[in-house]
Amino acid sequence: MNDLLSDSVAQYTDDLYKWAYFKTSSRETAEDLVQETFMAAVENILLFKRDSTPKTWLFGILNNKIADYYRKKVKQPLSIETNSFAAFFDGSDSWQRDKKPKNWHENEEHLLDNTEFQEVLKECLEALPEKWFICIRLKYLNGPNKVDVCQELDISPTNFWQITHRAKLQLRDCIEDKWL
Repeated sequence: MNDLLSDSVAQYTDDLYKWAYFKTSSRETAEDLVQETFMAAVENILLFKRDSTPKTWLFGILNNKIADYYRKKVKQPLSIETNSFAAFFDGSDSWQRDKKPKNWHENEEHLLDNTEFQEVLKECLEALPEKWFICIRLKYLNGPNKVDVCQELDISPTNFWQITHRAKLQLRDCIEDKWL
């Protein structure tokens, strides 16, 4: 069994790291998750029945570690003012005149190819509170559906909708301030 682990570390560390980095966008987090994966594998090596390949088994452990990482992040309290969205709306819940969404139609078709826009989008995404960034990333950038994201983050669909709605408002505002 020790040979199996030694061989697995040598063979799969790079693949595991690439996957963890893709899912988290953080070198440090990816390294930690891969290390935790191998530690869990060592602790549970006797449970490995060889029904799958060692690589599949390790990726299963890593995916659980990634899900745990995001669950923990989403459960952390969010430090944001409860009335921070008052800047978008007036007393009758209508848009503030200067915060009303701008017309993007003339720029829409070139957004994906526009390097300047991509840099602004990245900057605005990074400015989101971490919990919001995680929800947006999982919903739009990694592609799972809402049910999968809610299960992965252990949050209700209502909470997920509220987080993504607030994140989209802040993203729109940030992009319009920096790009339009």
